[in-house]
Amino acid sequence: MNGTSAPFPDRDSVAGKLAALGESEQSTLLLLMENAAQDGNLIEGLYRHLDLASEARLLNSLKLEKLGEWLGFNAPARLQIRLMEAAKSSQHAAYQAFRTGLVRSGGLEKAYPKA
Repeated sequence: MNGTSAPFPDRDSVAGKLAALGESEQSTLLLLMENAAQDGNLIEGLYRHLDLASEARLLNSLKLEKLGEWLGFNAPARLQIRLMEAAKSSQHAAYQAFRTGLVRSGGLEKAYPKA
């Protein structure tokens, strides 16, 4: 080995888990969200997944909305703003569908309630 290690999990594997979002992928993502040191990998994987979805020939907006809802319900408060920033980073329909699900979950309001 050359002594340099790739961050685990890398953005492509996180993107794959976000795309599948089955029970085992959800468990892995929940464990990933528990560790604040992995936040960057999670967000990079989310950007990768949204970029791939925006380049796809067929947009599955319902699946992206469900992903936004699931992340909004399950992500800790420290991630809610970063998730919303990712959702607002493009005007593409893939990002808008993700943002719709994220807003529907109410995660940002639960994490940062109005005074």
